[in-house]
Amino acid sequence: MKTKSRFYQQTFKLVIPIVIQNLLSAAVSSADVIMLNSVGQSSIAAASLAAQYSSILFMVYYGLGTGATMLCAQYYGKGDMRAIEAVEGIALRFSLVISILFAVCAFSIPHLMMRIFTNDVELIALGALFLRYMSVSYLCWGLIEIYLSILRSIGRVVIGTVLNSVTISFDIFLNAVFIFGLFGAPKLGIIGVALSTSISRVLELIACFVISYYSKDIKLNLKLMFIHNKLLLKDFFRLSLPALANDVSWGVAFSMYSVIIGHLGADAVAANSFVSVIRNFGTIFCFGVASAGGILLGKEIGENRLDDARTNAKKLMRLTVLSGLLGGLLVLIAIPFVLKYAALTDTALHYLKYMLFINTYYVMGAAVNTTLIAGVFRAGGDSRFGFICDTIDMWCYAVPLGFIAAFVLRLPVLWVYFLLCTDEFVKWPWVIKHYKSGKWLKNITRDNLFEDA
Repeated sequence: MKTKSRFYQQTFKLVIPIVIQNLLSAAVSSADVIMLNSVGQSSIAAASLAAQYSSILFMVYYGLGTGATMLCAQYYGKGDMRAIEAVEGIALRFSLVISILFAVCAFSIPHLMMRIFTNDVELIALGALFLRYMSVSYLCWGLIEIYLSILRSIGRVVIGTVLNSVTISFDIFLNAVFIFGLFGAPKLGIIGVALSTSISRVLELIACFVISYYSKDIKLNLKLMFIHNKLLLKDFFRLSLPALANDVSWGVAFSMYSVIIGHLGADAVAANSFVSVIRNFGTIFCFGVASAGGILLGKEIGENRLDDARTNAKKLMRLTVLSGLLGGLLVLIAIPFVLKYAALTDTALHYLKYMLFINTYYVMGAAVNTTLIAGVFRAGGDSRFGFICDTIDMWCYAVPLGFIAAFVLRLPVLWVYFLLCTDEFVKWPWVIKHYKSGKWLKNITRDNLFEDA
């Protein structure tokens, strides 16, 4: 009983900071939209389109971070800090190359980047300004995310939460200063959002180096990129890169839902924009449970406590079901409030109401799959199954089904949306079967790494 209670205590100790961090990230996105609302619809639209590149980068960094965490959590359980440093160095190499690529493109060819999303001359011009000022933030973001991911892998989640809380609060403050011209600052509009983000990222990166300087173990040191270990590099390609490919494949496919809904009319788009915000809040606790559970299970597997990991995976699933129920309840409670205050047409409000009802149970599907694929399986070094499962589910089932339903069968909006929201439940049988098989449960650490390198 004491061991059981200890696992739940450790999980919640990690979950709470992660949930706070995700809530704050959602809050800053909302603040950008609210403040830009006073500037004009074109600024909101341009910023939203340009921010798609930030969404892509987030998926890349999240995939790299969780891939590195997969290895680092197990090596932390094994007590091999040198291996953790080597994995951090490998991840930093990848993130820095990607960051430089995005930053250079955003600074030098922002108009071309905007033309991918729109032909509107005004939106291209505004979005190009946004991207150019955002380019500095891209350079910093990759280093920050990898460092904080490595800290999370050894259970240091509070540092990231405090750092993100301060940075996000400062970002919102600077948004107000530059958008509205407070304290004698110029009114910069859409440029103000990008400028405040870049300044905040630079300060966050400086804070990471300061924290690293006083840290006794995990350092943010660019010299780590020059640690060469063929075995760890091979493991990173074999185990971590499928996690990156999984997240990017899923994220791009999920963005196709917006493309499908975007062609169903302004009412459907408006309703879906509200639904996305509410659903994100409903899944925050679910994703927190998945992240925390993956860290704890990875540590136990690295300690070679495979039976404990198997037992605690079952406890994690109970927490997941509970988090899914809470998330669905949160969406349900939000429905009357959203319908009351959303300034939408009657048709859009009708769509919004039933879309939210669909999400009361959709949250449960997302909770179970996220915990198993991104938490449990990756804790055991199994990232390949999730990549294959999600890619087949999204690109061979959900996305084609959505296009057929919307543009071939021309079904009503709500039927198209309902069919799109079956994606999580279609893969349940395979995901749960893989979980019960125990094939994901592997100690992926190596002995004598640097002697054999």
